[in-house]
Amino acid sequence: MLKKPLGVFFILCMLGVIVVLIDLPSGYRLNFSFFGFTVDRVLQPVELNTVVFGVPIQKSFRTRLGLDLAGGTHIGLEADMEKIPESNRDTALESVKQVIERRVNFFGVSEPIVQTAKTKDSFRILVELPGITNTQEAINLIGQTAQLELREFTDPEAATGAAFVIPDIANTESVGVTGADLKSAQLSFNSQDGKPEVLIEFTSEGAKKFGDVTTRLVGKQLPIFLDNQPLTWPRVSTPITDGRGVITGGFTTDQAKNLSLQLSAGALPVPVQVVEKRTVGALLSSQTISSNIRAGIIGLSLVGFFMILKYGKLGLIADAALVYYAIVTYAIFRWIPVTLTLPGIAGFFLSVGMAVDANILIFERFREELRRGRPYHIAMELGFGKAWDSIRDANIATIITSLILYNPGNWQILPTSGLVRGFAATLLIGVIVSLFTGIVVTRTLIRVFYKNV
Repeated sequence: MLKKPLGVFFILCMLGVIVVLIDLPSGYRLNFSFFGFTVDRVLQPVELNTVVFGVPIQKSFRTRLGLDLAGGTHIGLEADMEKIPESNRDTALESVKQVIERRVNFFGVSEPIVQTAKTKDSFRILVELPGITNTQEAINLIGQTAQLELREFTDPEAATGAAFVIPDIANTESVGVTGADLKSAQLSFNSQDGKPEVLIEFTSEGAKKFGDVTTRLVGKQLPIFLDNQPLTWPRVSTPITDGRGVITGGFTTDQAKNLSLQLSAGALPVPVQVVEKRTVGALLSSQTISSNIRAGIIGLSLVGFFMILKYGKLGLIADAALVYYAIVTYAIFRWIPVTLTLPGIAGFFLSVGMAVDANILIFERFREELRRGRPYHIAMELGFGKAWDSIRDANIATIITSLILYNPGNWQILPTSGLVRGFAATLLIGVIVSLFTGIVVTRTLIRVFYKNV
């Protein structure tokens, strides 16, 4: 009868080992001796580097902290609206904000804060990047216009390469293919010399235009401009009709990577200028952070103590399930990764309360069935079954609230603050994991360890 619970318990144990490895902090030194065996090493971040069905998977598990906990970079950008009609300036500013948000997301920063600030004659974008301390690197990525354009020489002799001519706006003209026609761009390395390059793929409409241009310019050079500066001017040897191409230009790996990110995120609709840049420290002092975390730990400890006093061995099992819940949730935070802010930590603690509530409902139903004279195993199954409706409805309501606060559609009528979204993200993940631990983990632990009652 216990074969199935024991099988599930073994799977949960294996999963527990994996999440503990993911949760291990990096940078800490272990130095101890045990029965003559000495350990002295610095813990390194867990790295996942493998290939699954031919797809390379690379993942590093680190804890990301928000601007309030770890500091980061603050950048102020001024948008040049001189050539934009006054009636369209608000729309243009919002477009700049959306493009910068996409670039930041490609950059790999979780929960950035991107806001607009307007006065009568000033249109600014304020960007806060948690954990990023290299301000120049951030500016190079989010502050450039990255307007890609393909052009052709107006001089036939220059176009065929008969004379060495550096492309310039003055001696070239547009062929009608721009960065707006791109579908994607990604970093690659040349198979022959190993140099970094950028693979580009056009949309269906862009592929048609690119195919027509390369068919017409066979044997001629096709200058590629970025922000009105010549990037490269390769010779077209054959028509390219599959909508794919390669941009080379003597890039370093970082330059090719940033260019691919900028092109993927899109060009800024108006030029911007950096008017403010600074590296900021954590907004909250270490003492404030420690006090808040200490308060949360004390609260959870009291909850665990109450569960043992109220339910005895069942409470002890519930506490074990809560510990399991905590390490799984934290592993998910590191896997995604979620940037932890103080509101985000509060969302995590709140979700722990939801997990405790599920256990209380299950145990009370279980006790009710025992008082009715049900055999232990039947009472347990009935307790879980009858508690499930209440647990499901309560958690679905919390999940809906979390989704509204997270605002995945970025609707302006709903919250767009990174701190609010951080709270919603941790609460949402925590509630979903609490459903798993309440129904699967607690149930399995009771089946395996709570017997002969």
